[in-house]
Amino acid sequence: MVAFGWSFIGRAIILLQSVTGILAWGKEGHYAICKIAEGLLTEDAAAAVKLLLPDYANGDLAAVCSWPDEIRHQYRWRWTSPLHYVDTPDFKCNYDYCRDCHDSKGQKDRCVSGAIYNYSMQLTTYQDSSYDWQYNLTEALMFLSHFIGDIHQPLHVGFLGDEGGNTITVRWYRRKTNLHHVWDTMIIESAMKIFYDNDIDVMTRAIQRNMLDGWSADIPSWENCISNHTVCPDPYASESVSLACKFAYRHATPGSTLTDEYFLSRLPVVEKRLAQSGVRLAASLNRIFISPPISQQ
Repeated sequence: MVAFGWSFIGRAIILLQSVTGILAWGKEGHYAICKIAEGLLTEDAAAAVKLLLPDYANGDLAAVCSWPDEIRHQYRWRWTSPLHYVDTPDFKCNYDYCRDCHDSKGQKDRCVSGAIYNYSMQLTTYQDSSYDWQYNLTEALMFLSHFIGDIHQPLHVGFLGDEGGNTITVRWYRRKTNLHHVWDTMIIESAMKIFYDNDIDVMTRAIQRNMLDGWSADIPSWENCISNHTVCPDPYASESVSLACKFAYRHATPGSTLTDEYFLSRLPVVEKRLAQSGVRLAASLNRIFISPPISQQ
């Protein structure tokens, strides 16, 4: 393990940041997730996805996986902001849908796991033309693809008291930021610059190789969904809050400086969550776009 300090990696991160600027986790991470998923779709699911994608996507799901982040601050879409995360009680390190899935006003089902249930349900109407008037299935596809990624980010299932790490101010090497932003953006950004030629496709291919070599035995269990449901976000949320307690919050107190030890020990967690997101997104879409659809919860 590399010790804390102003190391070569730390200097390289700062130098590259000053040259190339900031790359958003939201865009790059969600792109990687959807690229992984695209490679695992069945023929039927791939055909349905391409049919539902907006024309500007040019048949590429990864091109629109950041769309929910791009529109969430627009007036028309502000209502979607609570759908990107779910807050849990401080320090309990567990998740419960009935207890936790609500917005700040207490409206039930308004959280990332509730959104996954909702948009997957909408997509199961794909083959029923009588539902065409009720749902925008293109939007449902883009929301579902994005939210399955979000629920795998550990601090999107973080503590209520610190808003998933948003109020925990830290330094990422020399840069002042907050803990949530470290996990949303900076770990992947730094990995791309140091290890992956500043190219998200290079990083994605490395994750895919690890799926074949390192995680192949685990992938069938990642794909499984309990009780024959179309989607099962609750176990993913439980995994995330457990990882938040074990890795994200640990050694990241307010005012701390996070450098090599934190970065190098957390990067494998992030890369595995990206892989799991892609596998589970593909498995969900494969279950949705079959006839007849698998029953919902």
